[in-house]
Amino acid sequence: MYLGFVDMNAGFFIIIAAMIIGLIARSKVTGTYNKFSRISTGRGLSGARMAREILDSYGLANIDIQEIGGRLTDHYDSRNSILRLSQSVYRGTSIASIGVAAHEAGHAVQDAMGYSPFQLRQKLVPVANLGSQMLFPLIIGGLFFHMTSLYYIGAVLYGAALLFQVVTLPVEFDASKRAVVYLQKSGSMTADELTGVKKVLGAAAMTYVAAALASLGQMVWLLLAGRRR
Repeated sequence: MYLGFVDMNAGFFIIIAAMIIGLIARSKVTGTYNKFSRISTGRGLSGARMAREILDSYGLANIDIQEIGGRLTDHYDSRNSILRLSQSVYRGTSIASIGVAAHEAGHAVQDAMGYSPFQLRQKLVPVANLGSQMLFPLIIGGLFFHMTSLYYIGAVLYGAALLFQVVTLPVEFDASKRAVVYLQKSGSMTADELTGVKKVLGAAAMTYVAAALASLGQMVWLLLAGRRR
């Protein structure tokens, strides 16, 4: 019983630690993005224009670039082959805008080149969404009906969500790497500007690490809770 209590505490500790890391990561992203969003690049290109240059250099003229609302809502829609950039990134000429736009263009390049982690992540999206939605209903159902099996069903489903978070890490790191390599080789930015891009993308990467840790903590808690039933 004591060991079970310790195990449960360990699970809660992972979750709490992940939440703290997540808060720190989000604060870091906001601060870093705000800092470099006030510094314009020497070329003065907008994020949309930079993304277009990257896509065209890979022969991806078929991928459209659209402006969307919100802040840091930038993403690549692989189903419709559309790169969607928030207004500040789409129109912005700052180091932050260029970095984010180049990163998202990197995802389009991953898709076009058949980058396996990207393809796996796309296949996991529907299952991961189901696992995230069903986690807490299954926990409550297990408690109410005293059915250990519900916990393990939840663990299996949520395992897909955890795998999604884990696979997301190399996908995001690779997209940032592609962005930096292109900006460096093309001479699109100075050394100082490129350093700023690396800081922006590095801060953003930490949010994905925190999300993966949070998913791991929830998985550990779910398994330990089921074992105690």
